[in-house]
Amino acid sequence: MSMPDDAHRRAESLRARIRYHNHRYYVLDDPEIPDAEYDRLIRELQALEAEYPALVTPDSPTQRVGGQPRPEFLAVRHRIPMISLDNAMSDAELLEFHQRLAKSFQDDAPILYLAEPKLDGLAVNLRYEQGILIQAATRGDGTTGEDVTQNARTIQTIPLRLLGEDWPAILEVRGEIYMTRAGFARLNAEMRRKGRTPFANPRNAAAGSLRQLDARITAGRPLAFCCYGWGELSASAGESQFVMLQRLAAWGVPISKELQQVRGLDGCRAYFDALGERRDALDYDIDGVVFKVDRLADQVRLGATAHHPRWAVARKFPAQEELTQVEAVEFQVGRTGAVTPVARLRPVQVGGVTVANATLHNMDEVIRKDVRIGDTVIVRRAGEVIPEVVRVVPERRPPDVRAVELPSQCPVCGSDVIRPEGEAVARCTGGLYCPAQRKEAIRHFASRRAMDIEGLGEKLIEQLVDLDWVREPADLYRLTPEQLARLERMGEKSAANLLAALERSKETSFARFIFALGIREVGETTAQALAARFDGMASLMQARESDFVRERGIKGIGIETATALHRFLVEHPEQETDGNLADWLTGLGIRGLTPARASLLAERFGSLQALRLAGLEDLYWNSARLVEGVGPVVAAHLAGFFAQAHNREAIARLLAAGIRWPETAPQPSAAGASPLTGKTFVITGTLSRPRDAIKEQLQGFGARVSGSLSSKTDYLLAGEAAGSKLDKARALGIPVLDEAGLAALLVQE
Repeated sequence: MSMPDDAHRRAESLRARIRYHNHRYYVLDDPEIPDAEYDRLIRELQALEAEYPALVTPDSPTQRVGGQPRPEFLAVRHRIPMISLDNAMSDAELLEFHQRLAKSFQDDAPILYLAEPKLDGLAVNLRYEQGILIQAATRGDGTTGEDVTQNARTIQTIPLRLLGEDWPAILEVRGEIYMTRAGFARLNAEMRRKGRTPFANPRNAAAGSLRQLDARITAGRPLAFCCYGWGELSASAGESQFVMLQRLAAWGVPISKELQQVRGLDGCRAYFDALGERRDALDYDIDGVVFKVDRLADQVRLGATAHHPRWAVARKFPAQEELTQVEAVEFQVGRTGAVTPVARLRPVQVGGVTVANATLHNMDEVIRKDVRIGDTVIVRRAGEVIPEVVRVVPERRPPDVRAVELPSQCPVCGSDVIRPEGEAVARCTGGLYCPAQRKEAIRHFASRRAMDIEGLGEKLIEQLVDLDWVREPADLYRLTPEQLARLERMGEKSAANLLAALERSKETSFARFIFALGIREVGETTAQALAARFDGMASLMQARESDFVRERGIKGIGIETATALHRFLVEHPEQETDGNLADWLTGLGIRGLTPARASLLAERFGSLQALRLAGLEDLYWNSARLVEGVGPVVAAHLAGFFAQAHNREAIARLLAAGIRWPETAPQPSAAGASPLTGKTFVITGTLSRPRDAIKEQLQGFGARVSGSLSSKTDYLLAGEAAGSKLDKARALGIPVLDEAGLAALLVQE
């Protein structure tokens, strides 16, 4: 059927009028026509498009209802990462943020901030090209999100086509999808009416609604959108965040009605306090206020860390708190082996969420807060997300409370739980064996700097573990082509490539193998030092803490007190005690020799004669590292790891699978076998070998390899296109080596 020109013109006119009234109703909350008239316009446009299907456009207001269910969400990589905001949990932290910024400004004029509520919703990125919405993606991990375009199109406050004509060709709008409290109440009433479980809070409802595979379900949910910024932009954003947001509003993008410019710290505090007082009266949940430096040039100058912009902060409201009772304390094992106490609570509503569990963080926190099983406690959602026990209410403590005790064995695998001195976190030592740590242990084992198993990524590891084909690293070397070919997105060629990579990984170095075991706090440099110190796996596994660190003296006694006492004993050989050694030592009047320290000495040596025979190093607490980089804490981790039969057996199975490395004679300990020990190298430019290989070789000679150049650098190894580091090295007078020069230096060693 041919389409008359007047039908096309009428459709365009209807769309323009409906977009205008949508903006008035959903964004400005100021409708100009009654609902019946609006419905008449929609029905007329629907009838026209039904009669002439060629009239239907992707941005037509009739296309918000959603299409057929989709099988999955596709990944979307953000062109500009969506990094998080830093949090200020108190006025003192807001003051610290402000003072840090003030130091970077040249004049004393008050900083102009942009202030707006921090909505408790789901962050999304909307991409417009030539004014048309072409893609919507969730924040995800900040780098990669999920494509929710079909669902976002159903949200009335998201314009499918921008208003006006002066918008840039490419515009990414960033903001929060949320659900109003009134909409949330209506939705939950409907859920209960249908006999379904209601949502816990508006944020969960918004997130669950947006991530429906069937966009028609999303279309029926009361979702809204509010813009707080932008991503990729093909034109200048101007000079001010506030002004740019007003431009976005003029294009039909909803922004917060609470948006304000405020001056200085006092302005921020006043805005925060005023909004906090009105918080309960708002029709949407907020968990704080966002303050941003308004001038865009200042934002660029201040920059960002890998995690958050330096020019913005989220000042959080105090978390909501409730009273409940600790019914039990259980211990969970994390993917890195951390054994964390978790309070099982009598369920209680906190900020609209039913809380039945709360973290106790670690045993130090349990002891500090004096939490016992049976206690009444104040619980809150820290940052309004993670429930935690704030404190005990001692006046409500019943007589039959029970103390919380750290288990000596892992509740998952039965391996020893150790808590090295000076550390707050206790850990399971069954790293290669413990099911709770399985995925993380295998991911680390396969990583590039460990066994370098190309093609064995995180998703593949998850499949292998979930199928129970891989329980420990050695199982990787028993995989068959038939097994791998059955995995998702793994054909015969990919399976063959992975098996080849597994076979190549068997040829490694002792240092890489040690690092691959994933022993707590044993990094690449420490692994190199261990490989240089021990002649093989057997001798390393037999080592005890005393083989890594030599400890002497008495804890609690410093060198000054010990020196003064030692000098006195040498200079007064005729002195004798007249009874109690501790009292006699206290009576000497030596500075720092308190009664408590005198008691320690008396307990250790027993008599004055034994004390006189002691050397100075036997009196004050001191330790010596026998392996570079291995102190008391790392020594405890090493000894604890190898003490577990599970781990030794897992290592034996890896060696039986064919993992091997060239045999090298052990080097003398930290006292330094090589003239390169302790020397710092920096590597730059394009070289004939991978940098990791050169780094490993240098570390084998006891050298350190750094990524940054300074006056303390001993050598710069420069390849082709060395760039600014080469210029800086010459300016600082640092010796510069090419690959031939490095080879000559190593031959001398």
